[in-house]
Amino acid sequence: MVLPFSHGHGVGLPVVNQYTSLTTLGNLTPSSTVFFCCDMQERFRPAIKYFGDIISVGQRLLQGARILGIPVIVTEQYPKGLGSTVQEIDLTGVKLVLPKTKFSMVLPEVEAALAEIPGVRSVVLFGVETHVCIQQTALELVGRGIEVHIVADATSSRSMMDRMFALERLARTGIIVTTSEAVLLQLVADKDHPKFKEIQNLIKASAPESGLLSKV
Repeated sequence: MVLPFSHGHGVGLPVVNQYTSLTTLGNLTPSSTVFFCCDMQERFRPAIKYFGDIISVGQRLLQGARILGIPVIVTEQYPKGLGSTVQEIDLTGVKLVLPKTKFSMVLPEVEAALAEIPGVRSVVLFGVETHVCIQQTALELVGRGIEVHIVADATSSRSMMDRMFALERLARTGIIVTTSEAVLLQLVADKDHPKFKEIQNLIKASAPESGLLSKV
């Protein structure tokens, strides 16, 4: 049954159209969110701008995921040649750690894992490189109907120009470019949340205000 809008505009359009735009507001809840950690590997350390900063923020995000019971999927780009995930990133309890060669985290194993998690609506995505694997992963997830939140303070490239234009392009497609603190506080949503104090302790020290800040 097709109903008109109640305010008199767009008569004949289905009411559902009134609400579908709300998906771009980017509401996050732990029960419908998965974290994707992309290619935070040892061989990238000397090449990626502000890599130490994004490692520390990535570790904060994974700690938050453990506190809130959010599944985490990790990929490593050609680990035989590029090494494994850096030691500072604690992978305790993550759902999957997968090697890959393609420039997207959306591997068959990842799609299968997502299908096993009921009600997944949002992916929080971070890692390297912004204009390659982050961009391709985000576009493929959105193409599958999943809302993507890219954590700007945990995402970088070798070139700040590549990073900047990738984030601008992705934001224009409706992908949400956000920060680690915004994500973690959005997930707890209320100071009375039973895990709020633990999350608050994680973010007491602000994330590094590195050279990434002026280049977003």
